[in-house]
Amino acid sequence: MAQEQTFSSVHIGQQSGGSIFERIWWNIHDTLVITRRNLTYYTRLPQLLVFSTIQPVMFLLLFTYVFGGAIQTPGGEYINYLLPGILIQTVMFGGTQTTIGLAEDLSKGLIDRFRSLPMGRAAVLAGRTVADSIRNLFVVILMTSVGYIIGFEFQNGLLNALVAVAVLILFGHAMSWIFATIGMLVKDPETAQVAGFIWVFPLIFASSIFVPTTTMPDALRTFAENQPVSVVANVVRDLTLGTSTGDFWLALVWITTIWLVFAPVAVWQYRRAAS
Repeated sequence: MAQEQTFSSVHIGQQSGGSIFERIWWNIHDTLVITRRNLTYYTRLPQLLVFSTIQPVMFLLLFTYVFGGAIQTPGGEYINYLLPGILIQTVMFGGTQTTIGLAEDLSKGLIDRFRSLPMGRAAVLAGRTVADSIRNLFVVILMTSVGYIIGFEFQNGLLNALVAVAVLILFGHAMSWIFATIGMLVKDPETAQVAGFIWVFPLIFASSIFVPTTTMPDALRTFAENQPVSVVANVVRDLTLGTSTGDFWLALVWITTIWLVFAPVAVWQYRRAAS
């Protein structure tokens, strides 16, 4: 008991009165602890990971074999065009677990318990988004393996393939902060499930994920070509296939902007919810 009190006193002191490097260290430490907590949750509920993986695999197989023969895409086989887009969809749909998980923690009073502990205020959200990014990486690797089985190939070298995966994970991490903000706002798991999906569908389907934007009406095409999902999808396609349709730096600007806007908003909502 004395050791726990000593640790708590030191931890509080480091966060409130220590040097900036000590405060950064403790925030990183707390984030890693929460990340481990969320990853442990996934390992103890493997069915959640299994079913969250089955859905994108079904999307990939259905679009490839049902629509692939009717859709003309630049760069050859439809699977090579489709898979980068499906991976974008997968990391975005995966972010809904952030919304639902945080809403559940709020409804069960777990956020109040975290609030009572000597820990960084941003660590709960950062740990959740990092854990979800690790889960996204696992799903992306699995999806890519399935894609290879049905004909997909990286055509632009291993280094560019790794950069493409990095862009995917960074984009999914940035989007997780939007989902975290929604989870802090709705505070109810059932509402969170609906709220987490409803704004995603226009971005996914009004984009270049499944089909080229050239056949869309002018107004919709303008939106589709300039929204972040299409920008990132085109860059991932560029990196995997060696095409020149994506703007790498614009994708990074979108990712950074989303993170800079929604991470502070989510943390602010967390402070309000926990106060």
